[in-house]
Amino acid sequence: MFARLRSDIQCILERDPAARSTWEVITCYPGLHAVWLHRPAHWCWTHGFKWLGRFTSHIARWLTGIEIHPGAKIGDRVFFDHAMGTVVGETAEIGDGCTIYQGVTLGGTSLYKGAKRHPTLGKDVVVSAGAKVLGGFEVGDGAKIGSNAVVIKPVPPGATAVGIPARIIPSKTGESADVTEAHPKFQAYGLTQEDDPLSQAMRGLIDSASGQEHQIALLWQAIEKLSSPQKGDCVPSDAARSECFEAEKLNQLVGK
Repeated sequence: MFARLRSDIQCILERDPAARSTWEVITCYPGLHAVWLHRPAHWCWTHGFKWLGRFTSHIARWLTGIEIHPGAKIGDRVFFDHAMGTVVGETAEIGDGCTIYQGVTLGGTSLYKGAKRHPTLGKDVVVSAGAKVLGGFEVGDGAKIGSNAVVIKPVPPGATAVGIPARIIPSKTGESADVTEAHPKFQAYGLTQEDDPLSQAMRGLIDSASGQEHQIALLWQAIEKLSSPQKGDCVPSDAARSECFEAEKLNQLVGK
């Protein structure tokens, strides 16, 4: 038990640069208090003391601003960073090493009692501020949920989900999508150096349109050179012999 308590404190010291001492973490971190209060509440819930479990979680919510249903399962080294307004549903499962920020909802979309209504987070998942993960699906190990994303479908391991509804940025060779170092460190708020998939698609369309215009201009130039002087110029007067597609300007608009 004491080893688990020490790991709870150590994971906060490792992930939050604002944490200066063990005493500060123990006394001033509501995320830690929420996890510690959830454990007796979950014990009560799983041993038939349903009301006592709910009442304990209600007290924890009042003290910390973090609402965790006593039926939820939380692994080791889980860090609720700030986490005011966070809601964790009854059938939610949070794996070891996860980090959850303020305003997160691990909610359900089904009204059937006893069904798996809430998400399952794998190990080392980061759920950023304001994100909503809704449904009884899995978020793979090492995945990241961007701020204010609304996730309504499974997220593969190592991927990053961004947007409303969330779009998936795939992982790179089994690692997180925002990994660029040989030995990646913890990324606060699930920040990714990759682009939004929609932005990537727009850039691809811009590059394709620009390339097509360039090829068409080259064709008209070739036709102009091959035209016989006796037969006259066969190139139409409205043919685009020079490129005018503003690819660079459009790329700047989409953030390239």
